[in-house]
Amino acid sequence: MSESFGKNLAAIVGEAFVEEGEGIDERYRTAIGVKRRATPGWLARPADTGEVAAVVRLCGAAVVPITVVGGQTGTCGGALPSDGGLALSLERMNRIVEIDRLSMTMTLEAGCILQRAQEAAEQQGALLPLDLGARGSAVIGGVIGTNAGGNRVLRWGMMRDMVLGLEAVLADGTVVSSLGKMIKDNAGYAWKHLLIGSEGTLGIVTRAVLRLRPLPTTRQTALVAASSFENAIAVLRQLEIALSGQLSSFEIMWEDFYRIHTEAQLPQRPRPMPLGHPVYALIEAMGGNQEADRDHFEAALSSLVAEGLIADAVVAQSARECDALWAVREDLGPGYAPLRPFAAYDVSMGIADMPAFVDDARAGVLACYPEAKVLFYGHAGDGNLHVLVSTGSMDDVTAQALNDAIYGAVRGVGGSIAAEHGIGTTRAAYLGWTRSPSELALMRTIRLALDPKGILNPGKLFEPAELNEPFRSTGQERER
Repeated sequence: MSESFGKNLAAIVGEAFVEEGEGIDERYRTAIGVKRRATPGWLARPADTGEVAAVVRLCGAAVVPITVVGGQTGTCGGALPSDGGLALSLERMNRIVEIDRLSMTMTLEAGCILQRAQEAAEQQGALLPLDLGARGSAVIGGVIGTNAGGNRVLRWGMMRDMVLGLEAVLADGTVVSSLGKMIKDNAGYAWKHLLIGSEGTLGIVTRAVLRLRPLPTTRQTALVAASSFENAIAVLRQLEIALSGQLSSFEIMWEDFYRIHTEAQLPQRPRPMPLGHPVYALIEAMGGNQEADRDHFEAALSSLVAEGLIADAVVAQSARECDALWAVREDLGPGYAPLRPFAAYDVSMGIADMPAFVDDARAGVLACYPEAKVLFYGHAGDGNLHVLVSTGSMDDVTAQALNDAIYGAVRGVGGSIAAEHGIGTTRAAYLGWTRSPSELALMRTIRLALDPKGILNPGKLFEPAELNEPFRSTGQERER
């Protein structure tokens, strides 16, 4: 079967675009933050939607599992191929088909790298608002599959808010396509929203129409400090009013995160603001009037300083200073290096619940590992926090203890265990901690209806045995 399957794959995509067994490159076998190395049987790199559909039909007939592999920047194993299965790379399907400046849309293939799409939009005077640290490697299909958000959710929303149309291949090889440019379309079920955030378990996205925005011509950036979390959020709310819709980012950082990362960056750049404040926030506003926007931004911050809500502030006066301020949040390599191995989490909750979550999560980790470092930062405007935990070692027992502590604190405030990277394999056992039994049953029903053979990214979202078994309560699910 192995030999004939490989030959049939080659007949579809071309012999040069099929790899087998140990000949498959390492970049298709691993993902950041996941210890396991996958051992797929085959790798295929189709050139278009028709080839994807033919590959899916071949896999369906042979019951070979398919996992789409992209930039491999997810942290929970969502794109790790099944052992013995097919790794499907859409890297050849990387074309930007059209940029429509009148409709403010971009039509592109799922293998296009996010940064390339951003740059193409900017060359046409438009903005693709989605922005995240992995922009140089994350692909469009991957950010759709995880419903990524990033740094500008506060103003422009998540990926779900930017997808106007989709084309996808279903588990039986059917191509379903709706590549319209309408912002409003209430004609029947919005099936595209089932696929957005489904982590490749309901269909394989091959093309998309994304909503663009007029490209802002001004960018105002500041780092501020506050004496409490409550004051920091008061700053956020007042700036949302004072800046009249121009506020695009509000990245919050607890003191320990700020201290560790700015200290590690000292060989490259000075610390932009002294230590000693409980909370720091990176603020960005984008507009279209250089002189007026700068004056308005600085006046709004000055008012908040006078009111006592901001304890200290640094405003970037040039593009270079702006990049230096953003480096505090994005140049994380030097600070993370001494903390490896570590566990990374992206969780969400109501903004008012963040202090309770931080206290409970920190206490839960330190109760098990008193010497652990626990760092908190994230997108305060949309309730998404990132947590990094370093204990000096990371075996399976430690990983489970940390998961229990962090996800237990999330459950305690009625939050979600996934805000950016999805569920994948590493969080599947905890999905029931923040989803009710009826929700889980509905998810399984949808998945089995669209993929009855279970060939699309098996083992993701749900643990393998769960799909064909009734839900058994553990007593740990959140009450609804």
